[in-house]
Amino acid sequence: MTQEPLRVYNCTWCGQASDGTDLSCPACGAEVDVQNVVSKSGWTELPGRRDMAKLQFGRSFCQVEGTYVPVADMNLAAGDRVYFSHHVLLWMDGQVKVSGMSMKGAWKRMLAGMPLIMTQAEGPGHIAFSRDAPGELIALPLSPGQAVDVREHLFLVATETVAYDWNMSGIWYNTKEGNETETHYPVGMMLDRFTSPQKPGLLLLHAAGNVFVRRLEPKQSILVKPTAFLFKDPQVRMQLHFERPGGTWRSWRSWGDRYIWLRLWGPGRVAVQSAFEPHEDNGRTIVNHSGATERSW
Repeated sequence: MTQEPLRVYNCTWCGQASDGTDLSCPACGAEVDVQNVVSKSGWTELPGRRDMAKLQFGRSFCQVEGTYVPVADMNLAAGDRVYFSHHVLLWMDGQVKVSGMSMKGAWKRMLAGMPLIMTQAEGPGHIAFSRDAPGELIALPLSPGQAVDVREHLFLVATETVAYDWNMSGIWYNTKEGNETETHYPVGMMLDRFTSPQKPGLLLLHAAGNVFVRRLEPKQSILVKPTAFLFKDPQVRMQLHFERPGGTWRSWRSWGDRYIWLRLWGPGRVAVQSAFEPHEDNGRTIVNHSGATERSW
């Protein structure tokens, strides 16, 4: 008698395969069998996650608790480790082992306002993390060889199988008034890069408001507010873009009504958050900048 093949369900958010018998994807927590909501402009909203959704990584589990200010409650198996910035730690069992994990490039990281030391925790036991702000918890399962670039200060926690590195964002401009010159980094001086070199890993981020993802085709481009940018696939390129109303005597380099955008082009995924701080533009004359395009209208 031939055995019928087991059901295979591929998550619409992270692509991970499971048997689909649970209410949520065991890799990212997205609700099973929920249709993607895609706008006519091509944006997909982060799929809903049930309160207390459970994610599995290795022999350990992460339960996402709460919807307004979500908490990542991890039940670490003996020997399993995660790393995080110390300020996101909410509570932990006394038997969990906690230690420091130094980072490379300490001087540049200090100048950029990034943490010099990550904290790592080893099971067995429970440990929980929260950004202490309203928003959404983004679960990004990473397959072997997969990487993602993340805007700084969004990282929450990652499994030990996820390697952490950082690169200069390459997005900047200089303004000048009198003898004073100031350098601006609209998406931050650095971008965090998380990679899963050999084994599957789990990366958790925290975003403000709602999260939307768009997959860009080769050479397809989009403009987003720099502070709304969340993450991108490494193959997605980006540069500055300046716009201003036409028919004025002012140059786009001076204040007037100039708009500063981030241009991204594919192929690959781009994610944005709906709640974001306005980019601080001091209105002074732009005297130099990284690669950019410009347009008046």
